[in-house]
Amino acid sequence: MASAGEETAVDNGLSQTIKAQLRLRELIVGGELPAGQRIVELALVERLGVSRTPVRAALTRLAEEGLLEALPGGGFVVKAFSEADLHDAIELRGTLEGLAARLAAERGASPLTLARARECVDAIDEVLARPALDEAAFADYAAHNARLHALLLDMAGSALLRRQLERVQTLPFAGPNAFVLTGPEHGRSRESLLIAQAQHRAVVDAIQAREGARAEALMREHARVAQANLRLALRSAHALPSLPGAGLIRRVAVR
Repeated sequence: MASAGEETAVDNGLSQTIKAQLRLRELIVGGELPAGQRIVELALVERLGVSRTPVRAALTRLAEEGLLEALPGGGFVVKAFSEADLHDAIELRGTLEGLAARLAAERGASPLTLARARECVDAIDEVLARPALDEAAFADYAAHNARLHALLLDMAGSALLRRQLERVQTLPFAGPNAFVLTGPEHGRSRESLLIAQAQHRAVVDAIQAREGARAEALMREHARVAQANLRLALRSAHALPSLPGAGLIRRVAVR
């Protein structure tokens, strides 16, 4: 049996690894470590203020997430993503969230969780009813939207599905709020959010009615809104730079 001191050492090691992982992800998504840059382990140790062991563990985890690529001779490089990669990531999220919605409907969601989901939907309605959708409104929308998607996953009651979906959502542009905060940058923002909100309400209704196929189809269609927003962002000189992880996109030159 491990002593209290050994358990504390293990906990501290895990804490340092998580700290390094989160900070390193911020550096990558924020553009401070650009696509194609080779990771220098010793430089990260100094920059992050942790020892080499948690840095190595964090690098391995981020490679598993898909933000880093392992080099044949050892070490890691920041991965670049093609436009096709981004669309595939969103499609995969839609597929997994569709499965979550179907499982929630078939297995039956608790009345309390359904009530909380409806509270989120009602809160989003209030945001969208505001005369102007400014940055504060989009931030409020993002908060309620993130909670709603989390509740929909809770309803599925699958730890395995949760792990897979959380892994997909760590990729740039794959999360449910990836494009919400770019809304003020284009005129179709309210229209896009209204479509997404109608789908929110419909999927909660379908889960409550135990309509698994309908709930799944709605969540997969919900991801199509993100696909459309991605296409808009990729064409916008103003919206794209504001997206976290934009520097990781490998654009194809037009001949």
